[in-house]
Amino acid sequence: MPPIDIDHLRGWIGRTREVEDLVTPRLVAEYRATLAPHLAPVPEGEAPLALHWCLAPETPPADTLGPDGHAAKGGFLPPVPLPRRMWAGGEVEILGPLRLGDRVARRETVSDVAVKEGRTGTLCFVTVRHEYLTERGPAIRERQDIVYREASRPGEALPAPRMAPAEAEAAWSVEANPVLLFRYSAMTFNGHRFHYDHPYATGVEGYAGLVVHGPMQASLLLNLAAVRLGRAPGRFRYRGVAPMTAGRRFTVAGRREGDGVRAWTEAEGAVHMEAEASGT
Repeated sequence: MPPIDIDHLRGWIGRTREVEDLVTPRLVAEYRATLAPHLAPVPEGEAPLALHWCLAPETPPADTLGPDGHAAKGGFLPPVPLPRRMWAGGEVEILGPLRLGDRVARRETVSDVAVKEGRTGTLCFVTVRHEYLTERGPAIRERQDIVYREASRPGEALPAPRMAPAEAEAAWSVEANPVLLFRYSAMTFNGHRFHYDHPYATGVEGYAGLVVHGPMQASLLLNLAAVRLGRAPGRFRYRGVAPMTAGRRFTVAGRREGDGVRAWTEAEGAVHMEAEASGT
């Protein structure tokens, strides 16, 4: 692989864009139908927690897509010359609720680009800051970390899984079947092929099966944390530990720790995403 021109990629730092969407009854109904009963209760008229990840998805024309089904690189996000892309983690600050009927503007800014060497080769991290605004003012601020990875290698050994904690106070069991993945992809207009194209996911990107969405796992973790706290968390941090593949049940688990909640998703005893939430 040729060396990555990090100076060129860092030229994208500071790029901004703004998109808008509506919190519609249809979107709320689709979201509830996809993730219920694993959602925290909210007051009448408010949108379910983590619905913001379904607002204003990218809608690139079909003839501008890259081979993975995402928008071709080099637009708003830098043209990272690594083929595999995933959510790495992020942080959400909830300032107020989204409500049914809200017109929401999302301001996005590329804030950092960095290259690192990991256990599986070269990694490139792109950090994007988001601010979700309603007519009442800012509702959500977040940092989102995207990681780009090298292509899979035949016979590549996977890192040893991190085993899940044993002391969960709450646990939801979710079946990660292709229908769940399809419905979340459709709701978010997510064209990434490794969520629905099994031959591509296994033969091209090298995963063991269809990949469960990072934002869907984060949405479930945020809702479980809200249930444990008894209210929406003021701050929620999450980090992907290992890709999760479909075709089995997984657990969304958590426990109170001090004034906050520690939560994680696990399958067959291994952690896939971990999170921390606090009331303020």
